[in-house]
Amino acid sequence: MSVEHTQTAPRSALPVTPLDPAGTDPFAWLEDVDGDTALGWVRERNAHSAEALGGTDFAATELAVREVLDSDDKIPHVSKVGSHYYNFWQDAEHQRGLWRRATLESYRTDDPEWETVLDLDALAAQEGESWVWHGASVLRPTPEQLAAGEPRRHALVDLSPGGSDSDVTREFDLVTKQFVPESDGGFVRAQAKGGMSWVDSETVYVYTDFGAGTMTPSGYPRQVKRWRRGTPLAEAALVYEGTEQDMSISASRSHTPGFERDLVHRALRFYANETYLATGVGTADQTLTKIDVPDSANVGLHREWMLVRLRDDWVLGDTTYRAGSLLATGFDDFMAGSRDLTVLFEPTPTTSLAGITWTRNHLVLNVLDDVKNLLHVLTPPSSPSSPSAAGTAGWVRSELPVGGELLTVGVGAVDVIDSDDVWVVTTGYLTPSTLGLTTVGAPRPSAPEVLKSAPSYFEAAGLAVRQRFTESDDGTRVPYFVVGRADRVEGEAGPAPTLLWGYGGFEHAILPGYSGTVGRAWLERGGVYAVANIRGGGEYGPAWHQAALKQHRHRAYEDFAAVARDLVASGVTVPAQLGMEGRSNGGLLAGNMLTRYPELFGAIIVGVPLLDMKRYSHLLAGASWMAEYGDPDSDEWEFLQTFSPYHLFDAARDYPPVLFTTSTKDDRVHPGHARKMAALMLAADKDVTYYENIEGGHGGAANNAQAAYMAATHWTFLWNRLSS
Repeated sequence: MSVEHTQTAPRSALPVTPLDPAGTDPFAWLEDVDGDTALGWVRERNAHSAEALGGTDFAATELAVREVLDSDDKIPHVSKVGSHYYNFWQDAEHQRGLWRRATLESYRTDDPEWETVLDLDALAAQEGESWVWHGASVLRPTPEQLAAGEPRRHALVDLSPGGSDSDVTREFDLVTKQFVPESDGGFVRAQAKGGMSWVDSETVYVYTDFGAGTMTPSGYPRQVKRWRRGTPLAEAALVYEGTEQDMSISASRSHTPGFERDLVHRALRFYANETYLATGVGTADQTLTKIDVPDSANVGLHREWMLVRLRDDWVLGDTTYRAGSLLATGFDDFMAGSRDLTVLFEPTPTTSLAGITWTRNHLVLNVLDDVKNLLHVLTPPSSPSSPSAAGTAGWVRSELPVGGELLTVGVGAVDVIDSDDVWVVTTGYLTPSTLGLTTVGAPRPSAPEVLKSAPSYFEAAGLAVRQRFTESDDGTRVPYFVVGRADRVEGEAGPAPTLLWGYGGFEHAILPGYSGTVGRAWLERGGVYAVANIRGGGEYGPAWHQAALKQHRHRAYEDFAAVARDLVASGVTVPAQLGMEGRSNGGLLAGNMLTRYPELFGAIIVGVPLLDMKRYSHLLAGASWMAEYGDPDSDEWEFLQTFSPYHLFDAARDYPPVLFTTSTKDDRVHPGHARKMAALMLAADKDVTYYENIEGGHGGAANNAQAAYMAATHWTFLWNRLSS
């Protein structure tokens, strides 16, 4: 296969085995995202992909996936805003989506009466822009405004052209259901990475690209300003400016009545941040006071309470608070110098804290025990300074009876200011999602009232889910899930086409969840689906994540390879029928499986990946990930090159067929990673399929049609390669 657009040496002279990181990159021209030559190469590869994978099987898979994505029976998840419940919805008729609202009474019914607030398809057609929804923030009226019956009308809507991370913010009036023109004093932020947040109805915090020198090396804002309505953005008052080495800067205000606070957030890097209490903002007496906790800790405020979630051990006097713990204290007392802390959660070898949710009066802890959810409700004492507040005895603990075997449970507050109601979502690999509503802290907690249930999109009879454990190279116990026909999951029916999926990074836990796409495109055809909970993720808290940072990255790859071997050893599959897929950081995982363990797999999908670890920190948001991977411009390149697939590739080795996918609009992970690796392998006559979507950002697709095409590309490639 030739590389017609290469403006370098002929193929026979290309340094394809291996690349010299100190030499000239023969495919650097593919980093020119929108360059004519690079896009010509992309179009050629896309045409090859369409020709290689197209046909009746592809069309049937695309249709099956599209029916799931466009289904009117999906659960319309909502957010409470005043007396209305807002939902963003996409279907066949509304590809870009509808922002809409209903009352709770109507939402409880099988056919809610939705009122359209904003039609993104109509807006995109009107403005000639491929808008993708990025969310909205609605200002809570003051108690005085609520008492006077004033409606909630002030919203900030974030829209992205084509799905990129960079977006615009525009003020929207929820009463007139129109954008507020800039000429009428409406707040408008031009396209950039950043955002705005409400201070009050006349003021916002804005953090964005203010011009030369105002963005960090990661491409995020390093200034936040306070902007008054009706004044030019250029005159907005500077609140805080970070250094050139910071990752990002932002600010926000808590609007809880009686506990209004302004906070400035400084992200030094991933896993290191500072939070400041800001007083007198916009005046000569402005003061920023750092909340004195470790930089690696996360801080959360709720009414009079402060929670501290630790990533590392914290030594205070004679006490050591363990990494992974959750601590509570009175915020005002802490700022005044008190260090009386209550341990609300401390991890064990098998448990970690998956999430926390405040309601008006209670705190819900979502705990993972060997990657299975347990829910605890904690009720704080009447005040942080009450005698009962010292020690865990001051917090009353109860359980929330939710869940089931191998089900994932998610909890979210309905209204954190005024209510103790929570949404409860349950899902599993073979169990469609349900949305329930319950009140926490009740004397006799009961199972949630089920409001909505998603339909079954595939036949689950005869299928089974199993959780298994295997041992990595260093003896670490690694869990994984297997889904498929019961006899195949047990290894009794002979090897089957199997897809192993993984991520293993950024302390992100991969939990069971229902996917109509996986069911229709893979499980119904007899395929087996497996998910590996490898180190680098968050399944066992920060220690599980930190075990695979930087020079220890190889542990994540050894864990994944151990799961692959265990699938073969247990009779589920054989290497020729075992595929794997990873996206983003998981794409780096996939690239390392390709170059380090090619003998374990029959096909590999590498999605929106990092692959060139010599260049990654200079491409788009890459500099923000050096705390995860390391700095390639320092001595850390010595270990980085051991997991840089672009430099590990060896033309003399045999590799399984590989599919690379990315998006031209991905402004988080540069599409050059996938482009260059594909071109390098093609130059060595390897079996490479490549597809790049023009829209979609890091998610890969901007609407359901694109998502269905992308999914059909993935599943058709896998089935063609693994089923024969």
